[in-house]
Amino acid sequence: MTASKLLVKREGDFHYPICFEEDFSNLAQVMKEEGLVDRKICIVTDSNVGPLYEESVKQVLSEVSSDISVFTFEAGEKDKNLNTVSALYQALIQNGLDRKSTACCIRRWCGRGPLPDLARQLISGGVDFIQVPTTLLAQVDSSVGGKTGVDFQQYKNMVGAFHQPRLVYMNLSTLSSLPAEQFACGMGEILKTGLICDGDFFRYVCCEQKGIKKLDMEQIARMVRRCCEIKAGVVER
Repeated sequence: MTASKLLVKREGDFHYPICFEEDFSNLAQVMKEEGLVDRKICIVTDSNVGPLYEESVKQVLSEVSSDISVFTFEAGEKDKNLNTVSALYQALIQNGLDRKSTACCIRRWCGRGPLPDLARQLISGGVDFIQVPTTLLAQVDSSVGGKTGVDFQQYKNMVGAFHQPRLVYMNLSTLSSLPAEQFACGMGEILKTGLICDGDFFRYVCCEQKGIKKLDMEQIARMVRRCCEIKAGVVER
């Protein structure tokens, strides 16, 4: 698979890249290109994704930072609340993160889920964040757009904001560890996107199901990128 990059343009000159890769090896280089070096970094992850990818990401990030901490919380909707946000703030303060620091959000869930919404609450303190989505649904939809929200008491997604990441880094090989149900959730979003926005793309996905199911990286990359192009267009408008 040939690595590729898509720029999401926002107000004025601000933009951020979405990178499509086969592993984590290029993450440090992309951060260098975006000027995200020599900073304190906090890896924000949950109890599901941390054991799978935390150490790999931490090793790569050591190329651009000598001060890396990790904040891990229990996976699941029940921890998507202000108590967990408070614990995250406390961890950042204790580790000395400030406006010149970066949060690296390693994400894994079926829907939008709690992890990015919690990490994005960092914006009130001015901390840049990057997203590392590891499910198909996150890669084709929820990692693009900057929408956030955490639950407040019995009210879902009641507290939140819109804020864009500095970088979205997609390691497409992480899809190989997805349960079939979660992969199907992502495919549902992909087919919906094609039906609404691009009939040719919808037909392509339908015709290439065999290769997609086998995780042919060229086809996966083409499919994920097209969804991100469509979503980025909505975000830019």
